[in-house]
Amino acid sequence: MGLISHPLLVTALMLAVSNLFMTFAWYGHLKNLATSPWYIAALVSWGIALFEYLFQVPANRIGYTELSLGQLKILQEVITLSVFVPFAVLYMNQPLKWDYLYAALCLMGAVYFIFRS
Repeated sequence: MGLISHPLLVTALMLAVSNLFMTFAWYGHLKNLATSPWYIAALVSWGIALFEYLFQVPANRIGYTELSLGQLKILQEVITLSVFVPFAVLYMNQPLKWDYLYAALCLMGAVYFIFRS
């Protein structure tokens, strides 16, 4: 089996794409649709979220062939933070804070405990 077809790599890549869509669906409207009514932002976000689910659902199904449910969830959280921080800093022009590093360290503890067995 080649590296590109390994279930864990495919899962991680698909979850990263899913998270990119998710992050834009959840937070992109704060920048792009700030002057629009909330229901317009909700409809646009739902449209974006469709693409999130088109990657997230198969990614979780593939990942579940190799990972436990808890491992799959912690992988998702690590990817979420890895996508969110660049989004917040580069796209939303938020300051880069030490708190992101501290959050990542906490997640690394979660990774250790959920993958140690």
